[in-house]
Amino acid sequence: MDEHEEIRRQHLVQRVAHELRSLEGRTGCRLSPDVEAAMGAVPRHLFVARGMEPAAYDDTALPIGWQQTISQPTVVALMTELLRPRKGHIVLEVGTGSGYQAAILSHLVERVYTVERIPQLAEQAAERLKHLGISNVEVRWGDGRRGWPEHAPYDGIVVTAAAERTPSELPPQLKAGGRLVLPLGNHPLAQELWVFDKTEDGSLDGRSVLAVAFVPLVSLPADGNPSPRANG
Repeated sequence: MDEHEEIRRQHLVQRVAHELRSLEGRTGCRLSPDVEAAMGAVPRHLFVARGMEPAAYDDTALPIGWQQTISQPTVVALMTELLRPRKGHIVLEVGTGSGYQAAILSHLVERVYTVERIPQLAEQAAERLKHLGISNVEVRWGDGRRGWPEHAPYDGIVVTAAAERTPSELPPQLKAGGRLVLPLGNHPLAQELWVFDKTEDGSLDGRSVLAVAFVPLVSLPADGNPSPRANG
C-alpha cells in the first residue's frame, strides 16, 4: 500500500466527516463508523480518469470520460448513509460510472448489482473491481431505468444520475421496508436528492434531503442490446 495515498485517503475521510456534520441539520446523517471504514478502505485514485490522480482525494466530483463523473466523496457518503446498508442486504445501483460507489457498498452489504448504460465504463468498472479483489459486485451494461429485475427484490436502490421523476420500473424491485435514494430534477442547477421508504402497501414515502448536481439519467436507444458483464 502506498503510504502517501493512504494518508491522503484518511484526510479525505476526515473532511467528509466534517462536511456531513455541518449538513446534519438538513440531512439527518453523520458519517457512521461502518461507512467511514469503507471509504477509508477504497483507493479512490484507482477510480478516476488517468491524469486525474492528483485530485482524487479532493472532495469534489471529477470527470471519468464519456461526459460522466465520479461523484463528490461527501455526496457518495451521504447517499450511502441514506441507503442504510446492512450486512446481508442486496442492493441495486443504477449508474456504475467508474465503480467507486459500488466499491464502497461492497464493504457494507452482501451483494451489489450495478447497471451502467455506457459499455466502456461498465467493462472498466468490472475490471477495476476484479483487480481489487471485490467479488460481491456484479456489473451489467444496460438501461438503468429498467433496473435489474432478475435479482429483485432489493433491500435498497441507489441511483447516481438525475431523473425528472422516479423511474417507474424501480419501485416494484424494492422490498417493503427498503429504501430508494436518487436525485430528481431535469435542470443541472435545480436537482434535489430524495430518499423514499417503501411501505407495506407498496407506496413510497419520500422526502427531499439536499440540493445536488448530477449528470442526467439517460435511457438506452430502443435498439440497445444490453448484455451482462460480471466480475464475480
